[in-house]
Amino acid sequence: MNRDRTSKYLKISQEIISQIESGILQPGNKISSENELINEYKVSNTTARKVLSYVENQGWVKKIKGKGTFVINRSKEMHLNRILGSFDAMKESFRNNLIKEGLTPKDILLEKIILNEGISINVNNKNHVIEGKVLKLHRLRYANDVLMKDETKYISMTLCPDIHLDEMNDSLINLYEKKYRIHLSDIQRTISTKVVDPKEKENYFGNNTPMAVFILGSVASNDRFETIEIEYSLYRGDKYSFTINTKPDLL
Repeated sequence: MNRDRTSKYLKISQEIISQIESGILQPGNKISSENELINEYKVSNTTARKVLSYVENQGWVKKIKGKGTFVINRSKEMHLNRILGSFDAMKESFRNNLIKEGLTPKDILLEKIILNEGISINVNNKNHVIEGKVLKLHRLRYANDVLMKDETKYISMTLCPDIHLDEMNDSLINLYEKKYRIHLSDIQRTISTKVVDPKEKENYFGNNTPMAVFILGSVASNDRFETIEIEYSLYRGDKYSFTINTKPDLL
């Protein structure tokens, strides 16, 4: 009987590991909880607990208290994949995504200033305006002390009057919705590329040779067509890939 229990938990553990190795489960994905394993495989809580412990001890997942168990990023190159076109994915913060993948996030704040006369920025060949006071937030965002993203955001202080006082560790979209009761109705995102020269002004990546980066331009608006946020960020081309998530009703 004990041998059957042992083989059962190892079989389930290997099944989960195989899903990670094959890419069915990606870094940052949440795996089945203890209760879900019990219901799915008809096993005891002891067996389910041993499965989660074994897979974690083998270095495939990491348990985060109060949130669940997540697949960690084991790639030597620390390559990250992010989803475009998914509102749920956008609500996950940069920081939380890294923690789920077993990486250590760090931010360096370069600018957090209030622009009193608004801002006008071209995104996807269209001019977007935020009138009134605007918070400019410029951060360098790291994973395991490697600069991954040079992020600049402009946020309407007419719609989010206390945004300069808020903590910025969580997703800003969650902050807009929960604190400021803003209903986001449209988010336009554009991906383009460029090559960053080592001698380029305000190049923070520290590259010694020309390096490709992704440029993400993003504009978020509410149901009154007011612009809440404009983003212009640079992502390392050697560290990122992007997946397009398209729902059938959008085709």
